Amino acid sequence: MIITKTPLRMSFFGGGTDFPEFYCEHGGAVLSTTFDKFCYVHVRHLPRFFNYSSELIHSEIEQVSNLKDIRHPLIREAMKYLDMHEIRMSYEVDLPARSGLGTSSSFAVGLLNAFHSIKGQYISKEDLAKEAIHLERDLCGEVGGVQDQIAAAHGGLNKILLDADGFRVEPLVIYPIRKRKLNASLLLFFTGFSRYSFEIQVETRSNLRDRTAELLEMKELVNEAEKILTDKDRDLNEFGRLMDYNWQMKRSLNKDISTSFIDEIYERAKKAGALGGKVLGAGGGGFILFYVELDKQASVRRALQDLLYVPFQFETEGTSVIYYQPETYLPQGKRANLEDDVWFDDQQGYWMNREMKEKLAKKREEGEGKE
Repeated sequence: MIITKTPLRMSFFGGGTDFPEFYCEHGGAVLSTTFDKFCYVHVRHLPRFFNYSSELIHSEIEQVSNLKDIRHPLIREAMKYLDMHEIRMSYEVDLPARSGLGTSSSFAVGLLNAFHSIKGQYISKEDLAKEAIHLERDLCGEVGGVQDQIAAAHGGLNKILLDADGFRVEPLVIYPIRKRKLNASLLLFFTGFSRYSFEIQVETRSNLRDRTAELLEMKELVNEAEKILTDKDRDLNEFGRLMDYNWQMKRSLNKDISTSFIDEIYERAKKAGALGGKVLGAGGGGFILFYVELDKQASVRRALQDLLYVPFQFETEGTSVIYYQPETYLPQGKRANLEDDVWFDDQQGYWMNREMKEKLAKKREEGEGKE
């Protein structure tokens, strides 16, 4: 059995510049962090006792004998991509899907990590991110940027730089106390509903060329935010005010990024003392994040008491394998004459390789004793 644990992410600045249509021409930049809410993927081989070959447990239970019959597109394409058969897979996540926290991409990263691990293959976080982008954007045909897969794979508070040649992850070097203060100043609320981001992402992508000037400025805000965080002499509250400016710009990219309901929540929080905030993800609903000074947080929480408050802490590990119990296994249809490279000889009490085993067998045949 293999169990992977992959964090969810929240993006502060640069959303929209991570669309290939933009960064391949102008370059992109995103400032984001992962935090301590996770996606868990369990994978093991399924014994051949049943009238189906694979069992897949997500929002529903699928029992199939042919990969083409899998209804969940991401699971189906991932299994085809890595030639996975005869498995039992289950998936769970700490927070709701379709809520702006990159749950789909965390699942993609965690699933690929588990599939490689059960095959006994090591894969770097960089390659995991690339494979997850390929899986979601190319094989599944989903529209969107590429920041989520990169953040989920690497973990931590990072600046992600993008261009036509690929991406680079630069961890932000911040004085530890300042980083804890940033964490303490952020309040996360669930607006009470989730949404499919596909339509919003399609509309946002279609507007990219007409919003080049705004996106270039949003890209530059990443550098300004980095300077605020890394310079211990600057007022950290500038980060919150910059979030407010960035949110007003992001809303201009697509009328569906915000709604009257979201606008009303945002105004309530601002009146209660929040310096800035943003809806996470593509927009339209899900989770909303605010920067609030510590002495104003009680007031903001009272003003938003009809919403679910979700405390969190930053995390730095990214995707990881938290349980690893491999086995020698060949799916049906593969060659069945696989032999191990080493054996433990109970009589001799030690391990041996093929050459040692053949020499020992020859000696025994010649009657030269056990040694």
